[in-house]
Amino acid sequence: MTSMRISQLAERSGVPATTLRYYESAGLLPADRTPSGYRLYGEDAVERLAFIGAAKHLGLALEEIGGLLQVWEAGACTEVKADLRPRIAARLAEAEARAAGLAAFTASLYGALAHLDALPDRTSRCDPECGFLSPASSAGGGQLVDVVLAPGRRAAEEGAERWRTASVACSLTGVGLHERTVQWREAVDGATRTPVPGGLRLTVPVERTAKVAELAAAEHQCCPFFDFRLRLDGSWLHLEVRAPADGAALLADLFGPTA
Repeated sequence: MTSMRISQLAERSGVPATTLRYYESAGLLPADRTPSGYRLYGEDAVERLAFIGAAKHLGLALEEIGGLLQVWEAGACTEVKADLRPRIAARLAEAEARAAGLAAFTASLYGALAHLDALPDRTSRCDPECGFLSPASSAGGGQLVDVVLAPGRRAAEEGAERWRTASVACSLTGVGLHERTVQWREAVDGATRTPVPGGLRLTVPVERTAKVAELAAAEHQCCPFFDFRLRLDGSWLHLEVRAPADGAALLADLFGPTA
């Protein structure tokens, strides 16, 4: 059987060596050792990493992937299918719930814009009579200006913050990771930065809301350990981003230091 060092496996699979080491510590990717302590992998490691990557793209947590790998290794394809289907159905329900929240948020913004455009121009100071400062001014009579993108509808319903203990691993690598980083830096360029427990708050002009919300939703799909909270405040958008302690470095890579 062909043996590869960790650098060779990283090149073959496109998965960074740091992630390979993390997978080993999480029990997902076993490795042999040379007498001098170097990791060695067989050809089956490439296929195993492809399986892990596919499962992560479906939004599965590493703990779930570990259980699925055991079925994949020991069982027939039909057993993998039976194990995987309810997991995908659960992720789909969570994605639909997040999509509904974003749709409601988008509708409230359209309603606020329409209401604002209909207001008469006045030379006096702006006050609650202007309408858009009132909680009843948004579409549907309610103010939908808060969006929380956290790891799972069920956790939100239970009031839990699962992001604090979520597995820190991101399915976005290489060119895709670089492009996403550039997009975030453009979206929050010039932002006012305020440390918050577990992360930081970035305040940007409200005109960037659509772009920031789109990026936050995309980021949560590949890195579900991030917790995103968006809040409108007049002409400003406050974006709060949090991550578990093990994800602090990845948070800093995207948004800069939190302190």
